[in-house]
Amino acid sequence: MVRHDALLRIRGLASPHHIREQSVPIAAKFEIEYLQYLDPEGKQVRKDLPDFAKDVDQMVELYKLMVSTRVFDTKSIALQRTGKLGTYASCLGHEATHVGIGSSMKPEDVFAPSYREYGAQLYRGVRPREVYMYWGGDERGNDYQNEPAKHDFAWSVPIGTQCLHAAGSALAFKIRKEKRVAVCTIGDGGSSKADFYGAINITGARDLPLVAAIVNNQWAISVPRKIQSGAKTLAQKGIAAGLYCIQVDGNDIIAVKKAMTDAVERARKGEGGSVVECVTYRLGDHTTADDARRYRGKDEVEDAWTKDPVKRLRTWLEAKKAWNKKKEDKLQAECDEWMDNEVNAYLETKAQPITAMFDYTFAELPADLVKQREEAIALEQQH
Repeated sequence: MVRHDALLRIRGLASPHHIREQSVPIAAKFEIEYLQYLDPEGKQVRKDLPDFAKDVDQMVELYKLMVSTRVFDTKSIALQRTGKLGTYASCLGHEATHVGIGSSMKPEDVFAPSYREYGAQLYRGVRPREVYMYWGGDERGNDYQNEPAKHDFAWSVPIGTQCLHAAGSALAFKIRKEKRVAVCTIGDGGSSKADFYGAINITGARDLPLVAAIVNNQWAISVPRKIQSGAKTLAQKGIAAGLYCIQVDGNDIIAVKKAMTDAVERARKGEGGSVVECVTYRLGDHTTADDARRYRGKDEVEDAWTKDPVKRLRTWLEAKKAWNKKKEDKLQAECDEWMDNEVNAYLETKAQPITAMFDYTFAELPADLVKQREEAIALEQQH
């Protein structure tokens, strides 16, 4: 019997041991940076703060919007529970990620959200009453009245299609030679969809000004992150597309805003697109139609609350003598008044006539819809 290593020598090959010792050519190497400035206790872990974070007044304004977003979210759930709103997707726990994303953009940029990035939208001028109209079944809620949200995309409930919308916008910006950037958001589960991969692939292939922010809140409805993907990070999904990729602490608004601002400005300068993974946690249910207690443990949620992004930033501001209880109480009162006005505006909005469902679909209605429209008018008149 001829030994295996002898056969290798006969054929002019090295032994298995020698093969393992040979240096293997490497085509490419990749690393994913992790960015964090504030730890869960609100302590600063890096000295090299970005310029915006050195401006305490600016950080206070960002904190105010995070608190406003949480007050808005709490009121939204209450409206749904009392039958005044349809199914609603809570953003509890996402405040730093969402406000960080919104504040990284310039007015001329375009935002393509999914369906819970309210903090980013509020920053860009969307009013709570418009959110409520949408979740209340009135599509006029998508017709944002304030700039710069007025030229942003509407909420997107299909998982992932907003990424393609953003990529299309980015392509248009490049063709027109406009210094504008498209930003889209996607959840951890949604980042496994073909829509997401298609969007980042064309971004890399055409060198488009697109920034895709993955809001990794650990749960794709009832599917945990650990079985969604074998990738060590979700940010690295952008490597295959040739994009710049980074993972950040999504509960640290300084880290989110820094990474997103850098990515947006890199895209604006024609230096390519990016994937930014923001690691956060969904503290509430997926939507008001969900009961997360059925698939995740109490201890996990309690641990996530110790990383609360709002408390984290408040602690940091208090340590800098820029915030205190008196200011907090004043802010809460202002938020309550603001929300009362927005809720009243929503509840007092008159419903559209029944014909609206026919009037904005075709330039000329097909004959069968003309008949249905007439029947609808007759039915409305009877009531």
